Amino acid sequence: MSESSAVLRVHAADTVAVALRPIAAGEVVTVDGQTVVAGIVIAQGHKIALAGHRVGDPVVKYGLPIGRATAAIAPGDHVHAHNLATALAGEVAYEARPADSAASMPDADGSGPRWQGYRRSDGRAATRNEIWILPTVGCVGLTAEQVARTAMDRHGGLIAAGRIDGIHAFAHPHGCSQLGDDLDGTRAALAGLAANPNAAGVLLLGLGCESNQLDALIAAIPDHARGKVRQLSSQSAGDELAEAAALVDAMVAEAARAEREELPLSALTVGLKCGGSDGFSGLTANPLLGRFADRLAAAGGIPVLTEIPEIFGAEQALLERAVDEATFAAGAALVNRFKRYYLDQGLPVSENPSPGNIAGGITTLEEKSAGAVQKAGHAPLASVLDYGAQASVAGLALLEAPGNDAVSSTALAAAGATMVLFTTGRGTPLGFPVPTVKVASNRRLAEAKPHWIDFDASIALDQGAEAADAAFLSALLAVASGRKTVAESHGQRAMAIWKRGVTL
Repeated sequence: MSESSAVLRVHAADTVAVALRPIAAGEVVTVDGQTVVAGIVIAQGHKIALAGHRVGDPVVKYGLPIGRATAAIAPGDHVHAHNLATALAGEVAYEARPADSAASMPDADGSGPRWQGYRRSDGRAATRNEIWILPTVGCVGLTAEQVARTAMDRHGGLIAAGRIDGIHAFAHPHGCSQLGDDLDGTRAALAGLAANPNAAGVLLLGLGCESNQLDALIAAIPDHARGKVRQLSSQSAGDELAEAAALVDAMVAEAARAEREELPLSALTVGLKCGGSDGFSGLTANPLLGRFADRLAAAGGIPVLTEIPEIFGAEQALLERAVDEATFAAGAALVNRFKRYYLDQGLPVSENPSPGNIAGGITTLEEKSAGAVQKAGHAPLASVLDYGAQASVAGLALLEAPGNDAVSSTALAAAGATMVLFTTGRGTPLGFPVPTVKVASNRRLAEAKPHWIDFDASIALDQGAEAADAAFLSALLAVASGRKTVAESHGQRAMAIWKRGVTL
């Protein structure tokens, strides 16, 4: 990256730069020895042209085309929705091409950073020691929350003493009036959540007459996790609140015997997520996650990337990092399957970015995707996961889920992530079933919303990437070892399920 005090050029091939601060009309800016004069006021995070473009010419950022010029663009012009549009269409016949990064994963020797976590009986590691109550259906969602609240009151002493980290219910509106693959998806997400290592014990709370029957849900839970699961059908119970309380109390007593122990970085499975992105997300926060993801993958841990619609336009470079042809084919099929999901609804695959993204300086889906995939660093792509599947192969995993914050973050937790790293340029208070580390892409957000944000990635611009990486790793290890995220401290924990079918 080359930068002046006003703009930043991400890649040597880029034909645009990003304004690091508002640029006045007529202001002269210099990057890589090239001088351009701003034609109009250019807002922070927005793009200024470094080269002339004719109509139809590709505009390049991150070294990748992010769309085509819809009008003539002169050096110094503001480049945005008025003169830049997507070039995305439909499905693509991807071709595997050899890439240096598609090498085998280095052996993890267990050296390096350590953290304090819980080693479960199945060998997986947890960052939290909690009891989760998962309703099979929306009809008992409020009951599940009532059970959790009263249990938190009963066991406040154990929580305060650090013997357990909490008792939480995750309500949702689904589980009935669903058919086929749609019901299967709900069941898979709940089964994955039940298997998450952060839940030392799980109560599956059913109603009794729902489509998502308890026996089928239990059968969907991986074998290694079923021993920690208890179930209760509310219609079959006498006093369901009393019976649920007794089951929770027994799980709390068992969980309270667990002790944190020193664990290697390789024991972590971490979700990578962005939401409310801006023009800085791909410059500061997402590359910060990418460098951590590279370090985690190299150590033998599992970084998990999702939000498939938000890699459209940048997927070829990601797929070329696949460790073998089967993984490449699985990733390509996943991307095209998601594009077909859009096309079957009569929608363009480029129906993105959001209004907030656009206001923050992102113009096309290609631009958003090129910034979003920075979260995955340069690690080889080791596995491709269906929605609800478990991450188990060391190295970068690509997970099927949409871009919606709550849906994709829940999918990451269902895949086994014990932390979610969530970058944002616009900000959001919401957290998810596992500790959600909010990473601001710009200082203005970090200073305005300290009750939302855990880490300010903009320090990479002032102090350099090495300093930012060291501070970020220290913060993540502290969270993994028990320090609450801001979202946890404010009770911001929720889940959402990907609803795809008809409702009866």
